[in-house]
Amino acid sequence: MQSTARRPLAVALAVLCCLSMAVPAVAVTDGAVTTDSRSVALAQNETTASDSDAPNSCVGTMTAPANGTTVISVQGFKFGENGGKRPAKLVGVGPSGEIEWVHQSAEKYGVVWGYDVDPMDNGNIFVTATVKGHKTLVYEFDPETQERVWAKTFDLGDTHDADLINNGTEILLANMRNYNASAERNDDRIFVYNRTTEEIEWEWRFDDHYDPQNLEENYTDDWTHVNDVDKIGEGLYLASPRNFDQAIVVNRSTNDIVMKLGEDGNKDILAEQHNPDYLESENGTPTLLVGDSENDRIVEYANPDGDLTDGDGWTRTWTLTGDLNWPRDADRLPSGNTLVTDSSNHRVLEVTPDGEVVWEFYAPWLVYDAARIPAGEHGGPTMTDLNETGTVELRGDSDIHEDRTSLRNCHATLEQITGRADGGSPTGDGTGTDETGADGTTAQSAMDDESGGDDAGADATGDGTETQPEPMGDSTGVPGFGALAALGGLLVALGIGVRRRR
Repeated sequence: MQSTARRPLAVALAVLCCLSMAVPAVAVTDGAVTTDSRSVALAQNETTASDSDAPNSCVGTMTAPANGTTVISVQGFKFGENGGKRPAKLVGVGPSGEIEWVHQSAEKYGVVWGYDVDPMDNGNIFVTATVKGHKTLVYEFDPETQERVWAKTFDLGDTHDADLINNGTEILLANMRNYNASAERNDDRIFVYNRTTEEIEWEWRFDDHYDPQNLEENYTDDWTHVNDVDKIGEGLYLASPRNFDQAIVVNRSTNDIVMKLGEDGNKDILAEQHNPDYLESENGTPTLLVGDSENDRIVEYANPDGDLTDGDGWTRTWTLTGDLNWPRDADRLPSGNTLVTDSSNHRVLEVTPDGEVVWEFYAPWLVYDAARIPAGEHGGPTMTDLNETGTVELRGDSDIHEDRTSLRNCHATLEQITGRADGGSPTGDGTGTDETGADGTTAQSAMDDESGGDDAGADATGDGTETQPEPMGDSTGVPGFGALAALGGLLVALGIGVRRRR
């Protein structure tokens, strides 16, 4: 009698066990992800952290679906002296927080530090990274095939940003940490490389326009830390010499600085900023949206008086403050919301003009850049045009960044996905077209030793040493063991129950 009574219980336990292994999909109702659905995903992820077909502890606040895919560049991060190097990667996140794909760039192409990602008109992504061998790798990445279309290596130790310009015929680069000891000259610069002639056809050296004696930074070390450059008009390039606390626009024809926001050492305006974006109001007022990193805020400045090189001409029209930790990117979306890369909190947020978080996704460890496809990085209305000026505080975000277990589980989930999360097989041979680098090498031959050049925050060593990653928690899930496996287990359990009844 005891054995017979236990059979239904055994079947029930088997069913519950199998069902617990299935990852629930996030339920979307009228554009909102239900709290119960996310809670179940969180609880499930705590035990397996392995399934790639649904969100888990990587998902934070999700009150409205995004308009497209969000591409996140995970920099890769070295925690402390013995913390271990985390791998760089790109993550494609769907409208409701579902993981669409993970491009394991560290494993695939030897990427040591991941940096800028730019959406392209054809739906692909232009990627900037540093690789083993103290070189810079740029390539066009196709999210559908999960392969490179083409790639190029430059003999540059540290470049955080490179952009395709002029219909893709040229590459605009920002080159830092470039002191020439033998010449006793700092060669930090922005320059344009012609892909047809394979020559540098224009360059602009900071040393020709700034007097080292008038600046606080160490001329022989990481002098400018120029971390971003964008084409904002015909022959107009917006650059971000981070260590000068400035965003500047250079005219390619005259080599003059025609726009300048900030002042070296004046941290009230900008403090070691990242990724400034140029906006223009409906009446033509020049506007800059900036990740004001060391001030832990996002700021928007407008200059209505026309004197673009005069610091007194700029007015801070919008400030986002609150629970931000070293934000390094802010993109204005067509809706008027702002996509914020909150780097040291390991997350990307979509924030309304009044500070409400409507979309939040985590991608440990240390995110550098994010872009929304197809919205792109640049454009969208200014806060002045939206009548939303002033200082607002971030609200409505989750506190996952304060929970190291959830962050470790999220990291483990992303590590266990390679390529498209729907199981689609990539096409192509995985190599792309390697253009010859400035030093005669190809992208693949450049990966012969370890590389430095990180842009790390307070917890990073910045020594450029790559070590083996330390274990990221106690997750023991088996990759790919998801809903189908659970269904198979359920059928087996039911079969056992039927046989026993017979």
